[in-house]
Amino acid sequence: MKKKKSADQLTSFIFEHKEDFYRLAYSYVKNSEDALDIVQESIQKAIVAKDFVKNPLSIKSWFYKIVVNTSLDYLRKSKKITLVNDETLDFFSSGTEDVYQNIDLKRSLEELPLKYRTVIILRYFEDLKIEDIASILSEKVSTVKTRLYKALELLRIKMQ
Repeated sequence: MKKKKSADQLTSFIFEHKEDFYRLAYSYVKNSEDALDIVQESIQKAIVAKDFVKNPLSIKSWFYKIVVNTSLDYLRKSKKITLVNDETLDFFSSGTEDVYQNIDLKRSLEELPLKYRTVIILRYFEDLKIEDIASILSEKVSTVKTRLYKALELLRIKMQ
């Protein structure tokens, strides 16, 4: 009975947040078909590994980690690293929409190394907590904080 309950929790969680996962995958690959493939592959991986989730409260960071790792695997295989543009992100965003487009910010963000871009995306576009980001990226909280600080500093320099 417990396994059915965990499977039901996983299914409902994925269904409720499918747009977020798609947006996250799209932010890496900038292609709707590839993003859908990444989400589908992530769901398959999650279903296979659902019995390894020890704490049902950690499903969110666990699944985000799967999506991030699947996206990075895809990028390694295809050798292309891109970031979503603001219009597309606004279109798929379930949050509030900006009424302006900051082209300089978009360019500066695209120029950041992947490890800094990932932290920015997860923190500010996906609105995840530092602890969740650390879990997703399998890094220490202090490492994530350092990367976030460095990424913001690099963005500030590029924007000037």
